[in-house]
Amino acid sequence: MTTTKNTLGRVARGIKRGYQGRADRPLGGYAVALGCYGAFTGTLAGIGALRGKRLPGKVGLGDAALLFVATHKLSRLIAKDAVFSPVRAAFTRYEDPAGDGEVNESVRGHGARHVVGEMISCPFCLAVWMATGLVGGLALAPRLTRTAELILSAVAASDALQLIYDAAKDLPE
Repeated sequence: MTTTKNTLGRVARGIKRGYQGRADRPLGGYAVALGCYGAFTGTLAGIGALRGKRLPGKVGLGDAALLFVATHKLSRLIAKDAVFSPVRAAFTRYEDPAGDGEVNESVRGHGARHVVGEMISCPFCLAVWMATGLVGGLALAPRLTRTAELILSAVAASDALQLIYDAAKDLPE
């Protein structure tokens, strides 16, 4: 057992060195993040199975539209919104305002801290988790999830209208 463990460790270190080149990439932290995502989806599936819930055979256009917009808005809120800065503060460092209530932050730390910082400050990274949670919510608690999606979609639409309004004020007469 120890020989196999040592061999696997050497192989993993060789792969990491070959992948990284000159950059220090936290592959171990990414592997943990992938494992956490697997555990998250497995937990959702397990809860669904215990409650006798199944994923829908098809998703209607309305649910899909709400899911798309809500995933986008929730991901941006968590990753970029100034009010969510305290949630990200242990993993990121404030850089400067990004405009329209958003901030730019850089990732702090090494290993798991760095990985969490990357994930929690990247709306693209968060979108996978948010969409998975929302789809799981549609299966487990559809009324509550649709209500949350409707709220997030309304906020996203309001944001778009605010930006259009501001841009229209600057148009020449």
